[in-house]
Amino acid sequence: MRHDCLFIGFLLATALLPVSLQASPLEAVPAVQSSIATQATMLDAVWAGERVVAVGDHGIVLLSDDQGKNFRQAGSVPVSTPLTGVSFVDSKRGWAVGHWGAILVTADGGESWNIQRLSSEEDRPLFAVHFFNAQQGVAVGLWAQVLMTEDGGLTWRDQPLQAPPGSKKADLNLLGLFADRQGRLYASGEQGKVLRSDDHGKSWKYLSTGYEGTLWCGAVLADGSLLLGGQRGTLLQGSAEGRDFHRVPTQSKGSVTSVAVSGSNVLVGGLDGLILTSRDGGRSFKESQSTEGGSLTAVLLSPEGSPVLFSRRGVVAEHK
Repeated sequence: MRHDCLFIGFLLATALLPVSLQASPLEAVPAVQSSIATQATMLDAVWAGERVVAVGDHGIVLLSDDQGKNFRQAGSVPVSTPLTGVSFVDSKRGWAVGHWGAILVTADGGESWNIQRLSSEEDRPLFAVHFFNAQQGVAVGLWAQVLMTEDGGLTWRDQPLQAPPGSKKADLNLLGLFADRQGRLYASGEQGKVLRSDDHGKSWKYLSTGYEGTLWCGAVLADGSLLLGGQRGTLLQGSAEGRDFHRVPTQSKGSVTSVAVSGSNVLVGGLDGLILTSRDGGRSFKESQSTEGGSLTAVLLSPEGSPVLFSRRGVVAEHK
């Protein structure tokens, strides 16, 4: 369990440990400009047009305009608490989520951010966010929380989630969000659960994976099948309807933390420097290790298939 304790410790910044609803009220403090910002733990990263936007610990947002070769810190972020997820709909408009239920918005490609939502009375973290377009978005987090907006985040509403089969209530932590080209949205979570929504988050269906551990992340492959990453090197592949899930063999026991897909190219990152690559849409994988050997927390692929890697020690030097 050492790997998973580490992952909980630095990837979600203790968010999955018991959280008191009587936590001290939060006063938003802007992220500090730092000369070593690129060494901060980055927890998620996306493409905003041709720009890479990464978010992470201490409210740090990193930007790269040369496909991840060089990064600089965003100029204005209104919180210094961990940011855990980010989503962009084009090169300018994006949203980030994090601790204290924070939801931030940017209209200038991540250079500056404003608060749309912040809970000052309880630290109920949000772990992932996905926007379908400039108006419709979903955020998920601790204890099966699902938030929806249909006005670009001006208002967010709680969307009650039905209990999974065999349970009396929905209280599983939802950790990742990813969507296919048809707009179907998937959420990965604890106890091997994956949820699918065909209506932009209004209703959800539980998919059966046959796995009982935590699923940290996932992605939709070019053929429409799902690739899910979990504990101790677990990588599952199955249909979008939740059928025929099987394990992809891995040698590493490091938990899978991030999956990126660009056409037929697939990149998987995990703890202990785990890297899996596929050039055939996920039919076969080659396993290697990050040259730095650090635990990877987020990965991206450029349109040409080049990797962009982040670890608990920040930006990772180019991986060959």
